[in-house]
Amino acid sequence: MPADGFLDYIELPGPDIPATKRFYGSLFGWTFTDYGPDYVAFDSAGRQGGFNAERRVVASGGPLIVLYAADIDAMEAKVREAGAEIISREKFEGGRRFHFRDPNGNEIAVWTKS
Repeated sequence: MPADGFLDYIELPGPDIPATKRFYGSLFGWTFTDYGPDYVAFDSAGRQGGFNAERRVVASGGPLIVLYAADIDAMEAKVREAGAEIISREKFEGGRRFHFRDPNGNEIAVWTKS
């Protein structure tokens, strides 16, 4: 049983469940479990979360999910090929990252060590 305060699960707006599954499955190899037509859970190498079609509003400036990539340039190319909009790039001490919008409008970041 997790300790109090343990980050246990991440849930994001997902008004387009089929597009969400195609996007994250093809890009990152995430696997999915459907719980009805309006909810899908995902597994990303042991980290779990879900996309909820009933949560339609994507808040600007809300929480940011950050993924890791060993080769950030190759990952950015894959994200672009999957049709995502790259919305920013930045370098910082110790690394680089870019942000994109998924099919639901969620802002997601990908980073790597420099």
